[in-house]
Amino acid sequence: MPEKKKVGFASSFGFIMAAAGSAIGLGNLWGFPYKTAKGGGAAFVILYILSVLLLGAVTMLSEMHIGKRVHANPVTAYKSVSRKAGWFGLVAVLIPFFITCYYCVLGGWTVKYALNSFSGNSGIIASFSTNTGEVILYTAIFVALALAIIGAGVEGGIEKLSKILMPALFAILLGIVIYSLSLGEGVKEGITFYLKPDFSNISFSTVLLAMGQAFWSLSLGMGIMLTYGSYCGQDINLVRSTAMICIFDTLVALLAGLAIFPAVAHFDPALLDGSKGLALIYIILPQVFESMGAIGKIVSFFFFTMVTIAALTSIMSLYEVCTQFVLQKFHTHRKRSITIVSILCLIISIPVGISLGHVGILEESSPALFGLDWLTFFDEVTNTVLMPICALFACIGIGWILKPEVAIREMREEGTVISDTLARVYTIFVKYITPLLIIVIEIGGLKSEIQAGNIGVVVTAVVLMLICIAVYFRFYVNAYTGTNDDERLVKNEL
Repeated sequence: MPEKKKVGFASSFGFIMAAAGSAIGLGNLWGFPYKTAKGGGAAFVILYILSVLLLGAVTMLSEMHIGKRVHANPVTAYKSVSRKAGWFGLVAVLIPFFITCYYCVLGGWTVKYALNSFSGNSGIIASFSTNTGEVILYTAIFVALALAIIGAGVEGGIEKLSKILMPALFAILLGIVIYSLSLGEGVKEGITFYLKPDFSNISFSTVLLAMGQAFWSLSLGMGIMLTYGSYCGQDINLVRSTAMICIFDTLVALLAGLAIFPAVAHFDPALLDGSKGLALIYIILPQVFESMGAIGKIVSFFFFTMVTIAALTSIMSLYEVCTQFVLQKFHTHRKRSITIVSILCLIISIPVGISLGHVGILEESSPALFGLDWLTFFDEVTNTVLMPICALFACIGIGWILKPEVAIREMREEGTVISDTLARVYTIFVKYITPLLIIVIEIGGLKSEIQAGNIGVVVTAVVLMLICIAVYFRFYVNAYTGTNDDERLVKNEL
């Protein structure tokens, strides 16, 4: 008997938790606090919130609608907007693949640090990060966790676990905030730095930093919101869901800052300059936890458990973009698709882990790409160059090809409630303001890469796009590229 239920999220709450889980990851718990410190504190926070409103919400709604209107993978979805634009979908699949290759390494680190909390994490970075066997082991453990969740499907895996993990993450984070605020000396200074704005040091680079953080934090331009949008049914209001996801993501980022800045100001105020970057979470905070005594081991365990949860909810979405495309285009079973993706990512993650253990943290001689550790190289190629291009086309696709009035009519027909006033505002932003902001981000990113001498990053990104264009027009432009119904059909064939 054929399965009647289509593949997708069973409830609006499940969708919001899954999409918020994708957005809430290391970008919030590590990236936001360290970039806030680098950007000067409270003034950066205000710029970040404005970026979420002006840039994030509009792009997110556009991406989710492109996916929802055809219930298909990024290639098919972009092809539905314009047959010549399907190659953007290939780029949107490629981006999360490369991010997954290094995100799994960091996820493995968080697993290690959580399990090792009661033995003490202070000072283990040198021995652990350069121990190739141990790094691969914990990366594989993290990959296996993600594989198990994604293999269970959208509703039975991603949605089910997100409903549990996201409230758990929020509860743990809230507990750490309360503890951090009760530390005493230095807490007031940390709160002042974080919440009292000083616009005197704001520069254009700070604005770019805030917009870039909003972009990365909300999982924009990497096919995730498009893929998750494709799993939405008639009962899911995209406007309300977009607002809830942005609010929840921003709230977690703000709470992360409230948890970290008072603690940093209490234990080591010099770290408020934001110069430590990735080292903050894996070197500095373990030292902070150790200085707390016995209670620090408990705090460390809950903190790194929280970070592991955040990493898992993010990696689920990254994996799903690639898995959905492989499943639909090649008409293969979900578990086989995720296994193929996992094996490829795990293989590439090995040099990433080796490189990160030397160049990325310890600054020693090690395998590198164009002078950068593999993590930084992949991160720059995807985040700085490719993601803004994909997000830009989502806005151009809605604003200039499909037309906003058509998209708004389709949203209303699909069950999304959108007022006339909001529709007019969305039209102006999706056609003019948001694309302009994305172009500014792209130009600023390219300029920073060139000034830093990272020509290899720019060249690699261009080559990857050219490959996607060539592959698409050679093999996919006139070929069937799959929809979500293919997963149901594959199930029925087994």
